[in-house]
Amino acid sequence: MMDVEVVTGDVTSVDPDLLQLPELSPLAVKSNPYLAEELFSIWLSFPDTYKLVKSLMADAKAGAPFNTSGSSTSMNISSTNSLPSMFAAASTPPLSPRATSGSPRVTKHRTGPSPLASSLKIVSEPVWEVIPQFYFKNGRPPPNELKDQCLYAIDQLFYGRTPGLQVHDFKSVTKEICKLPSFFSTALFRRINTVSTGIVTRDQFIDYWINGNMLTMDLATRIYRILKQPDHNYLTQDDFKPVLRELLASHPGLEFLQSTPEFQLRYAETVIYRIFYYINRSGNGHLTLRELKRGNLIAAMQHVDEEEDINKVLRYFSYEHFYVIYCKFWEIDTDHDFLIDKENLIRYGNHALTYRIVDRIFSQVPKKFTCKVSGKMGYEDFVHFILSEEDKSSEPGLEYWFKCIDLDGNGLLTRNEMQFFYEEQLHRMECMAQEPVLFEDILCQIIDMIGPENEGYITLRDLKSCKLSGHVFNILFNLNKFIAFESRDPFLIRQERENPTWTEWDRFAHREYIRLSMEEDVEDASNGSGDIWDESLEAPF
Repeated sequence: MMDVEVVTGDVTSVDPDLLQLPELSPLAVKSNPYLAEELFSIWLSFPDTYKLVKSLMADAKAGAPFNTSGSSTSMNISSTNSLPSMFAAASTPPLSPRATSGSPRVTKHRTGPSPLASSLKIVSEPVWEVIPQFYFKNGRPPPNELKDQCLYAIDQLFYGRTPGLQVHDFKSVTKEICKLPSFFSTALFRRINTVSTGIVTRDQFIDYWINGNMLTMDLATRIYRILKQPDHNYLTQDDFKPVLRELLASHPGLEFLQSTPEFQLRYAETVIYRIFYYINRSGNGHLTLRELKRGNLIAAMQHVDEEEDINKVLRYFSYEHFYVIYCKFWEIDTDHDFLIDKENLIRYGNHALTYRIVDRIFSQVPKKFTCKVSGKMGYEDFVHFILSEEDKSSEPGLEYWFKCIDLDGNGLLTRNEMQFFYEEQLHRMECMAQEPVLFEDILCQIIDMIGPENEGYITLRDLKSCKLSGHVFNILFNLNKFIAFESRDPFLIRQERENPTWTEWDRFAHREYIRLSMEEDVEDASNGSGDIWDESLEAPF
């Protein structure tokens, strides 16, 4: 509460004009009732106020009408004289708040403190804060300090290289300045050297890397900008071919393939197919920057650039994984025309799949074939199939098989749809003298395993939230894996414990590579060094 100093001296010496408070708001008076009382007492103590009150009382006793102007019948007071008041005279109404900006009174009190230096009214002017620019169409410009550091490094690498660097000298620039994998050097060189002069000068590199704001971009955006075509806002499979050609030519783990260009091509194709299977979630063949950032491809590229053993890079680049995929395709492609039909695919995994699920695959429901031959599956289509089959719990695998089982395409797996596929499994059990398991029992097992939100059907969301969801599909159409899961092979359990970070695909590829390499060793030993080897009938390695 505001303290008020009460005037105890001669009230005639007080100038009433000094006590006028034109800025005193009703809120201030209401919040300080004692202040109003003190001000009213002071006003009553003025001589003029005493005379006015006495005159008004005399008029009231005489029955004269009450005159608010301060004049009375018993006392002649000019109507032009204002009331002795501590407040402004009420001769004119107050201005509208919308029009006070031009009022001299308001302007006067805004430019200085009030006569009583009252803190009851605080006028707060809006504070304008400058928001720094946060969107840059062509990328954020580099800070001066970062720019100077980069220019110094560029000068060091280009020093004495007149007129510039050739493509075989560009690895140091790619690694040290651009922080890119070394096998991007050719792609980066050609992106800068658009006129094909065979030389990149210092000024050309500065214009592309610094003035083009590549310096401040994250690694995924840099790779995206270097690989994509200028008129595209996505990456295609062809955009990855230059970097894979350089990887094949420079990586020590792939040096042995240089004498077999055909298998270099197959390796590069397989890597690209795997990349698009896992990263291009829309499945349209157009890999966006957002998909690239969400995936693990950039980390895999950095790993393969630092690791000499290519087989330790399990994501995308492992040669052993390529070897397994290619050999499995070669095994079932009996006529080696590089095309697979239904009868070929039914032989996969020692006849593990049912006819009904093979029919759904060839109906191209889970994925439209890239092969243009009717009723045939090409190598790329097989890569998508085998990755889905051997790692059903992965997100792309779950989506692949969910579409196969969802016969009406309504996004729900119902009892009837699952029973349709399990009927063939049940028949195969009876033919193999296996103890049949009734569908009612299987359905209870699946519901307990998945724990769906609604027990009347299973959604893709239910499957993605369960670690054992891949086994649901094995129960429905892969008898070999169904039996293996029920018996819980000790070898598989031990393998899982030894490599807990491996995926189902990693474990499968490891087992198959050992098996295939052992078969090849036995085959080589049985053939002998002097026997004639017909390459057209043997596996490619």
